[in-house]
Amino acid sequence: MTTVVTEVPETDVRRHELAGFLRSRRERITPEQVGLPRGRRRRTPGLRREEVAQLSAVGVTWYTWLEQARDIQVSPQVLDSLARALLLDRSERTHLFSLAGAVDPAPGSDCTGVTPAFHEMLTRLEPFPACIQNSRYDILAYNRTYGRLLGDLDAVAPEDRNCMLLAYINEEWRASVVDLPGMRRVMAAKFRASMAEHLAEPAWKALLARLEAASPEFGEIWARHEVVGPSNRTKTFVNARVGLLRLDHTDLWLGPSAGPRLVTYVPSDEESRRGLERLLESALAEVRAGGTRPARAASVPPSGCGTMGP
Repeated sequence: MTTVVTEVPETDVRRHELAGFLRSRRERITPEQVGLPRGRRRRTPGLRREEVAQLSAVGVTWYTWLEQARDIQVSPQVLDSLARALLLDRSERTHLFSLAGAVDPAPGSDCTGVTPAFHEMLTRLEPFPACIQNSRYDILAYNRTYGRLLGDLDAVAPEDRNCMLLAYINEEWRASVVDLPGMRRVMAAKFRASMAEHLAEPAWKALLARLEAASPEFGEIWARHEVVGPSNRTKTFVNARVGLLRLDHTDLWLGPSAGPRLVTYVPSDEESRRGLERLLESALAEVRAGGTRPARAASVPPSGCGTMGP
């Protein structure tokens, strides 16, 4: 008697492995861990399928098919949402994308915050303005010349230290930019491109809603659906303390493209160099008079790591 061995296609094996992995990760998470009520009649260990679907902003039926190893296509964006909803660590996230046969759009993009070494680096860059931002335009840390480049950033509430908000709402910031319409258009286009990977995240949706409510100009630009990628270029500012500054803007990645990056401004001419030196002198005089830290850190959670300068 001859035994016939049927070879299972690799894609089928991957789908079943993916289904089992998702189910195991779902069952280990308690409702309290993700801010959901437990309820009295919970029989399912961990989360229910509909709760995972809700947290990751996907359809319940679609997620159920995933756990049933159905032959369906899964986008990297959906996998990213599932990884966040299931609280996967870096190794688990890598495994999830491998099983799905997809490329992770943000590999190793865990945010560890602004370390003391970054603060020291920001200070050492003075008088060149420099800061660290994330992809939502939150300013996570900055040195003294950056804090006075477009007004007085120290006077801005930490939760409002966001370049999108400042460019569209803060009058002092807006008055410091020579080509304000062009800058705001580019910023909105970069923000839209970055937001594509974070559409379901509450912090991103809250910022978008705040901008639309506070600025009709933003609403008009946002409606154009323009998208651009990161770019380095010369920018011109009118600083209230030292006058005209022509600066070359550069982004230096601190990790993968979706991770945090250092934003720097280098003078493009000798007059601007002298202006930055005077700006630092003014900042140091304020330190001697009242006392501020060499490099400031904003009280903003580093969500959605990545960045773009103003």
